[in-house]
Formats: sequence, structure tokens, C-alpha cells
Amino acid sequence: MDLNHPLKESIVFSHKMALLSKALWKSVEKDWQAWIKPFHLNLNEHHILWIAYQLNGATISDIASHGVMHVSTAFNFSKKLEARGLLSFSKKKDDKRNTYICLTDSGRQLFLETMRAFNEHTYHVYQGAVPMKELYGKFPEFSELICIVRHIYGTEFIEQFDACLTDFQNDVEEKDGHLKLASANLFPLQPAK
Repeated sequence: MDLNHPLKESIVFSHKMALLSKALWKSVEKDWQAWIKPFHLNLNEHHILWIAYQLNGATISDIASHGVMHVSTAFNFSKKLEARGLLSFSKKKDDKRNTYICLTDSGRQLFLETMRAFNEHTYHVYQGAVPMKELYGKFPEFSELICIVRHIYGTEFIEQFDACLTDFQNDVEEKDGHLKLASANLFPLQPAK
């Protein structure tokens, strides 16, 4: 890989990426906080619930890696969720080194309630992409961004990212504007009013 690119070009690219990423993240962060505030969760806690839902028996290292957070952050927020009865910690008989995290029934229910409360009309990044979908018939592709992230975090990160999204898409069905779990009839997920 040739890393000898013009300095000016690399500065402009890096600055564009930094500013656009920061602008997008600020919007996502604000919308995400507003979405989960009624559930008395912060971003890290909700992200951990989501990862625990998707990975179903994740280690603290898995949560840190998948959540792009420090291991101590993953552990500390997971302990707070455990104290609320939303997560459980356990060891496997054949693996005493790692601690595994699973959603409790209350944690699963709360996570699914947050999904039910999602309102696409209050999520600014989504709304910002709608005109592109209307013009081109599809949302923006992520292939170039995924390529960059793959080179930073590795193929395993992207494979895990893809698998988790695929699992979520397979676990949830939409019918008549309502979401429900495909594999179980725990309770239907309905969009926020």
C-alpha cells in the first residue's frame, strides 16, 4: 500500500472526514438520547442492551469491540444494567476466564420497548437521507464507509456488524406498520405515535 500521498490531499481528506463524521455523530447522538431518555438509559447502556440482544451471550470484550468502546466502559455500564436487573453475568462451565452477559427477561422487554418507541420522523440523519431515497429509489450505500472502517477495525468487525444487522432483520417482521418478533410471540412491537 502506497502511503506517500500529497500532504495537502491527505489533510483535506482527513479534515472533511472529521467534520462530516462529527456533524453526523452529533445529530445521531442527540436523536439517540432523545429516543431512549424515557427509558432512563444513556447511549452506552442502550448500545450494550442492543449488543447483548444481538450477540446473546457476549463477553465484555465482545461488547467493547462491537460497541467501539473501552473495556472498562463496557464493564462499568454493564454492571449498572445488571444492578437494574436488565443484564445477567455468568461463566460457562468450559470457560471460566470470560464473563458472559445476557439480557434478562426484563432487559429483553425493555430493549424491545425501545425499538417500539423509535420514531423515524424524529431521527434527523434518517430524515436527511429520505430525499435521496425519493430521488434514487434507495438509501445511500455504505460500501465506501464500510471499506474505510474495515481497514481501521478489521474484517472481523465488519463481519460481526453485518451478522448482527442480518440477525435483527431476520428476528423482526413488519406488518401493517407494526413490528413483531418473527421467532416468538412475546409481544408485538408497534411504532411510536
